[in-house]
Amino acid sequence: MARGLLLALLAPLLLMGCIVVPGRFDASLDIAADRSFTYRYRGEIVAIDLEDEFAKGLKDTDTAPEKPKGVAWQTDKAPTSKDATFRALADALRKEAGYRSVEYKGDGLFQIDYAISGRLAHAFIWPYNADAELVFPFLTVELRGTDGVRIKAPAFGKTSDARVPGADKVGDRREGIFTLTTDAEIVSQNNEDGAKPAGPKRTITWKVTPLSKDPPMAVLKVAPLG
Repeated sequence: MARGLLLALLAPLLLMGCIVVPGRFDASLDIAADRSFTYRYRGEIVAIDLEDEFAKGLKDTDTAPEKPKGVAWQTDKAPTSKDATFRALADALRKEAGYRSVEYKGDGLFQIDYAISGRLAHAFIWPYNADAELVFPFLTVELRGTDGVRIKAPAFGKTSDARVPGADKVGDRREGIFTLTTDAEIVSQNNEDGAKPAGPKRTITWKVTPLSKDPPMAVLKVAPLG
């Protein structure tokens, strides 16, 4: 019964398709007190087929579990090319604003150059692409009240892996630097080295490794919406 419940809970994720997790990267986020921002990510992302990874986890069980309705299982389908799927993912990403280059290297590995600027009048989530059916963001910027923003980078911490089938298998490839730069008031942040001056601004730099546990997080006070 417990396994059946687990299948039911994970069915929505299986329907979504795949997730991407970081490889080697350099990422930066600049948020100004006036709410303008620039985000950049250069480096690798690794795609994981959720359905395939979940099916592997059930392969060695003694009793075949009941299949949740609506989920197309890998064993019920004709063999498909993962490379074709991932190349289609690359094509979908190239159509999205901000992707300067997307190169598929094979075996689920992509080389990405992404940069976008805007104003934080609404939440920002990356990566997200409805056509590519991507889930599990690397970075989220949420609006808090009229003058607050909360930054969190779930994919850059160990806590992300436990929630996603197969993500633990590529956790050892997660290696990079995430830098937050701002001239806004820093209300809170979870880097033990704290913020360092950089001209009129301050920077917080998180080093991300396979051993990183807590995702980078910060709360800033910015100009009120209006």
